[in-house]
Amino acid sequence: MDNTLHILLAEEDAEAERVAELTGYLREELLELDVDDVTTLPGGEVPPGARAVDVTQIGALLVTLGSSATALSQVMNVVRSWMGRRHDTHPSLRLQMGEDVLEVSEATDDQVATAFEIFVERHSPAGAEP
Repeated sequence: MDNTLHILLAEEDAEAERVAELTGYLREELLELDVDDVTTLPGGEVPPGARAVDVTQIGALLVTLGSSATALSQVMNVVRSWMGRRHDTHPSLRLQMGEDVLEVSEATDDQVATAFEIFVERHSPAGAEP
């Protein structure tokens, strides 16, 4: 079982600094969970006013879940809550574990909840609480 979750955050028409800021807020919330680590993937610091930076590299996090059977469920709950507080900006997310990819953008809260629940079920050990 893969115990890493790759999160890619994007926001349409957002400047690199904005994406970096949003990614930082999400990372802070995820670090409060029982996970081994939440790493900002290469992309480096965003120079003030930069527009030629690859925004896809700025909004990337790697979450190392560790051995907790509920870590993925906790992470997904935090991500869902975080997205719910961003209705004014409509960020989109790409979540990947191994070869399994979930992309969320223009979705209702109920659609996100259902998609996240299915994703967690696919990656939970048999018999574990999602």
